[in-house]
Amino acid sequence: MRSSTPVEQRIDDYARRFLATAPARGARARLTEFTVFGLKQGWACIFGAALLAVLMAARLWYPDTAVLARNDFLTLAAVVIQVLMVAFKLETLKELRVIVLFHLVGTVMELFKTDVGSWSYEAEGVLRIGAVPLFSGFMYAAVGSYMVRVYRLFDLRFDAYPRRWITAVLAGAIYANFFTHHYIWDLRWVLLAAVVIVYGRCVMHFRVFRREFRMPLVASFLLVALFIWIAENIATWSGAWLYPSQAAGWHPVGLEKLVAWFLLMLISVVLVAWVYKPRPPEPRGMRRRDIPSAASRR
Repeated sequence: MRSSTPVEQRIDDYARRFLATAPARGARARLTEFTVFGLKQGWACIFGAALLAVLMAARLWYPDTAVLARNDFLTLAAVVIQVLMVAFKLETLKELRVIVLFHLVGTVMELFKTDVGSWSYEAEGVLRIGAVPLFSGFMYAAVGSYMVRVYRLFDLRFDAYPRRWITAVLAGAIYANFFTHHYIWDLRWVLLAAVVIVYGRCVMHFRVFRREFRMPLVASFLLVALFIWIAENIATWSGAWLYPSQAAGWHPVGLEKLVAWFLLMLISVVLVAWVYKPRPPEPRGMRRRDIPSAASRR
């Protein structure tokens, strides 16, 4: 596992000892890989999962008569989650830099989008900037936390990764379009095509347990965007924020939002590339040896 935190290294060592007796081939081997994949994904999104759990709990049980406003409670809870992530060494200080950057980039967008009426928050509490409660930035930080953690946990490597200056220019154009499309032409479909062109040849390599897998990077953008869309539905149901169409009653967020989250993934990848420079796959002769199975040690 690349640059693991001490806690993750202990978990990884224990898991490898436990799974060392698992077969290297057959249905049980595939099931092992699938199970480890799910556990690693869950571990990678622990920040976002904890934040969603707090949002749902506040929706269900936070008293309307509480002295502390619900939005202020959510902000304080998000701060506590972030502090615990660093204190228990689940995130490194190096990773915290990019997570803070996600927070800032997201908060600036929130200030603009709420001002033009794209979505809204309840007007309560004092821990806010204008109409934007401070916990909103942590939702973007949760995406950043997932991105940097999944990069480590799966030891991501890339074939044909585009030049980083090109990806930075593209990410800047996407971010600008989130603002400018309110006043001039909406270029999201042009930008979507540009993402496919720039990243179309790029293949992501990732190691789960024994095996290394490959996936087109554009496909991974779409899958992560889908899961963010699901999380967005949970958050809006929890009343964290609402779109204008949900003001009269909650309903699922439209699938068209997948395009916005897909484009946001490009911005996320570029920000994470500041912390972890994309690396090519190791040559076959230099790849790490697979963990031996029980049968291979006999």
